[in-house]
Amino acid sequence: MCRGKGTMMRIHLTNSQRTFRATPNQPVLEAALAAGLNLPHSCKTGNCGLCRARLVEGAIHYPQGRPLGLSEQEAADGTILMCQARAQSNLQLALAEVSPAGETKFKRLPCRIERAEPLSHDVIALYLRLPIVETFEFEAGQYIDIMLPEGRRRSFSIASPPHDSKLLELHVRRVPGGEFTERLFNQETRNALLQIEGPLGQFVYRPPVAPPPAAPILMVGGGTGLAPLKSMVRHLIETGNDRAISLYWGVRSERDLYAHGELERLERRAAQFRYRPVLSEPSHSWSGRRGWVHEAVLRDLGMLAGYDIYASGPPAMIDAVRSEFAARGADAARLFFDSFDYAPDSLERQRINAATKS
Repeated sequence: MCRGKGTMMRIHLTNSQRTFRATPNQPVLEAALAAGLNLPHSCKTGNCGLCRARLVEGAIHYPQGRPLGLSEQEAADGTILMCQARAQSNLQLALAEVSPAGETKFKRLPCRIERAEPLSHDVIALYLRLPIVETFEFEAGQYIDIMLPEGRRRSFSIASPPHDSKLLELHVRRVPGGEFTERLFNQETRNALLQIEGPLGQFVYRPPVAPPPAAPILMVGGGTGLAPLKSMVRHLIETGNDRAISLYWGVRSERDLYAHGELERLERRAAQFRYRPVLSEPSHSWSGRRGWVHEAVLRDLGMLAGYDIYASGPPAMIDAVRSEFAARGADAARLFFDSFDYAPDSLERQRINAATKS
C-alpha cells in the first residue's frame, strides 16, 4: 500500500549497507543523488538501463508506466530502473554493479563562467572556474550537474582531462526553447555565477584487466557525446599512456564537426591515436566515412573481440552499439557506455513549444 505523500521511505542498498530516504513521488535515483550517493546511472530518462537494481524487498511504481529501458521479463524478475521508480514502501535494493566511482561523495560548489566559445552553429564550449580554495577531483568521463531554480538540473560531461582542471570544459548544444542553453547562446554570460554538483557518473576510463600488452581502445561518440571521450583521450595521451586508441565520431554534416581540427591535431601528435569522423548527411564533396557511426566501425573493424569499448551518445546509437557490437564478438564486460538524452522537463518544454507552433 502506498503511504502518504509526505512520508519518507527508507531505501537500503544491500551491496554496500548504505541507506537513504525518498518521498513517494521522488525518483529513487534522485533521492540517492540528493543524499550524496553517486549510484550507477546515465540518461535519467529510463532509456539506457544503467541504473538497474534488483528489488529485494518492498514495492515501487512508475508514474509513466514501465520504462523503455526495462523489458517486461526484467520487470517480472524484480529488476527496476531507479531513475523512474518511486518507492511505495521501504525498499531493499541490490545494485547490478558498484564501480569504483559508484558511491563517491560529490560536492555542490559555486563556479564562474570564465568564457564561452562558439564551436559550431549549435554548440559552444563553456569554461568554468571553480573557487581557488576548493579541490575538485574527477575521473576522465564523468559529468557535472548545473543547478537551476526549483531544484532542476542540467547534466554536462566534462571534456577536459583530470590533470588539466583549472577550468572545466563543457560542450553545450543549443536546445530550442531550453531554459539554460538559450540564455547561453543569446546573452553575455562571462563572469556569470553558477552552482554545480559533481563529479557524477560511472562512465570512466578503466585500466586494463589483463597483463600487457593492453587491449586496444575503441571509442564511439555521437554529437556532444564526444565530450567525455575527449577527456579520456587527452588523459591517456597527455599522461604518457601508449594504449592504441581509435575514436569514431558521428555527426550529421560537415558543419557539425565542431572539434574536427583539434582531433586532427591530436592524431598528428600521438602515434597511438586514430580519429575517424563519420557523417550521416554529408555534402557531395565529403570524401570520408558516411552513414551511421556504429556501422562505420563495423565496416572498418569487422570482429570486435579484444577491444575495450567506450560509447557515448544518443540512446538510439547506444542501443545499436550494445546489440550489434555484441554480435561481432565484443565482450559485454568491457563495453562501457553513456547515453545522452534531454532532461525530462526539457522534453516537456519542447513538446509544449511544438504543440503551440502547430
